[in-house]
Amino acid sequence: MLFRSGKFMPANYKPFDKEEWLRLEKKADELRRLTVQTTVWGGSGHIGGAMSAMDAMTILYHRFMKLDVNNPDLPDRDRFVLSKGHAAVGYGPVICDYGFMDVEGLHNFNLTGSKFGMHLDCNKIKGIDCSSGSLGHGLSLACGFALAGRVNGIDYMNYVLTGDGELNEGSNWEAAMTAAQFKLSNVVVLVDNNKCMIDGRVDDEMKVEPIDEKFEAFGFITERVDGQNLKELNNAIENAINNHKNGGDKPYCIVMDTFKGAGIDFMEDDYHWHYGALDAAKEKQCYDSLDKYYAARVARAEKEA
Repeated sequence: MLFRSGKFMPANYKPFDKEEWLRLEKKADELRRLTVQTTVWGGSGHIGGAMSAMDAMTILYHRFMKLDVNNPDLPDRDRFVLSKGHAAVGYGPVICDYGFMDVEGLHNFNLTGSKFGMHLDCNKIKGIDCSSGSLGHGLSLACGFALAGRVNGIDYMNYVLTGDGELNEGSNWEAAMTAAQFKLSNVVVLVDNNKCMIDGRVDDEMKVEPIDEKFEAFGFITERVDGQNLKELNNAIENAINNHKNGGDKPYCIVMDTFKGAGIDFMEDDYHWHYGALDAAKEKQCYDSLDKYYAARVARAEKEA
């Protein structure tokens, strides 16, 4: 039975019906557009991986996570770690849109003197639980958060968004062993499996598949979903929360099959857009492509809800 209410869900949580699906589709579209704009303001950015991860960040922040913009250090808030920290050009818009920081701050993204750097600093940006950017360390930090909560008698969920290319760092697997050893069922790893990294295709640089089977071998419960489908993401995250709520003793891994640059046709599945800049013509192409992408996703939600 899916968990619909209680201390692991925000007070305004509701069933995932058509209205909720369409609300989240609209928000994901708004955040993708703000990510494009932030890339333009900053002169460049890691836009490809931000786009592939945007659905996961959207549904976590706007459906599942317990947060309070008026009290960002709330002891029992849910924690989020952007282990693939270079996707900050998308994470900054999520944080600002949610209300932790002013959107105007993004106008100076990654420029001298800005609070918003290429990798977000938790000492400068409200609502961020830890700085990240050095790849491979996010799961370790989440394990630390979970263990600290256990020591302090506070229970909350700990979500880690990692990239598939990042999984060639051995520190991930040390942390995976730790999560299983200490039965951290409130740790949820979401792998943005977009199959691209800065140097090329992940399979060409360092094979990491089968990711789900590897995490299972390390003691995780695993699921594999379409990471660009909000309904599948919703069901998987609910299952992960239920695992913890119902007394499970294993951490959870959701492998999200995604596309680099999701929503922007000339970027999709192209590792060259790991990082890039947008001139006026390309910016317009982005918005035109996002118009079509959003329409197709709304049509899918209308049909499948």
